[in-house]
Amino acid sequence: MPATAAPVSEEHGPAQDVEVAIATELLRILEDSYGTGAGFAKAYVHDENVVVFFDDLKLQRSEEYLIGAGESKAVTDVRHHYQQAIETTFRAAVERATGRRVISFASITKLDPHYAVEIFRLGPAKEASPSDPRSEGPDDST
Repeated sequence: MPATAAPVSEEHGPAQDVEVAIATELLRILEDSYGTGAGFAKAYVHDENVVVFFDDLKLQRSEEYLIGAGESKAVTDVRHHYQQAIETTFRAAVERATGRRVISFASITKLDPHYAVEIFRLGPAKEASPSDPRSEGPDDST
């Protein structure tokens, strides 16, 4: 069964679209770059915060072997180095989905149970100019 982004809720709107887009894209990046993914991904966007959970994290056979041999720290260390290397790619995906710059990133991997959490802090939202048709409010040019 292929991994998927978890449905957000029955209510669907622009915020949920962004959350699904982030979860789907980061899961795809994880699978393409690391070789394994997760059972599903779920993203939450609130104010300047984006948090993505990769639940049921899939381990490589070598990682499973290391854990069985009592070397769990080696697995989390390698995953940490991977997250440092892939940070720019993850940041770019979040920036595309939110339209905002990522100013900080943190990641943690846990092995019991298997999951990872990606945390992004966003810079300030760009304010729409009065001539921007997306801005709300009356047109002051009259």
